[in-house]
Amino acid sequence: MQITFYEAPFSSASPVTCALHELAVPHERVRIDLASNRQKSPEFLALNPNGKVPTLVVDGNAMFEGLAIIQWLGDRFGVERGLWPRADSPARMEAMSWTTWTYVSLGSLIQRRLLASSEKLAPELRSPPQQALAEQELAKLLEIADRRLARQDYMLGSAYSLADATLACSLTWGVFTGVSLGENDALKAWLTNCQQRPAHRAAFSP
Repeated sequence: MQITFYEAPFSSASPVTCALHELAVPHERVRIDLASNRQKSPEFLALNPNGKVPTLVVDGNAMFEGLAIIQWLGDRFGVERGLWPRADSPARMEAMSWTTWTYVSLGSLIQRRLLASSEKLAPELRSPPQQALAEQELAKLLEIADRRLARQDYMLGSAYSLADATLACSLTWGVFTGVSLGENDALKAWLTNCQQRPAHRAAFSP
């Protein structure tokens, strides 16, 4: 199997980078300089019509969207490595739910907060009320994760999984953009633990 992974640092590709390292999947990594607009070239658009990373090409077949890639990697490689639950396991439903929650519910709020407050945007496009609303909603979601991690070591129970890799990368990015973890001590301790893993460090290497 030949796998080529197109990614960019500090992007939605980071959880996939982390997953590939955790799973020890042999692959060729192609780093895209998003400022160069290479992702908008006809060659890249033939792989991903959205012109975005992450993009994974497996034996010539391309797939995109980080969540889809994470779940495919879990199905294909994660079960045998103990990082993704079996299809017939109740934990598989939890893994699907929490990875989707991370990318869709949590991730969209992190992005909304960033877009409402980024100094890269013209002042008239920023919105302090929208930033405040996103932060209120983020606080609720972070409390949900904190309560879960207060009663168990990892998102799916006693063992680290790709659900943890996905959430830890998303929160690392969120904190980098200014998201506060508040008083969620269990969540903060868990994140510190996940950030020490070599795969997580590789996901955020320059």
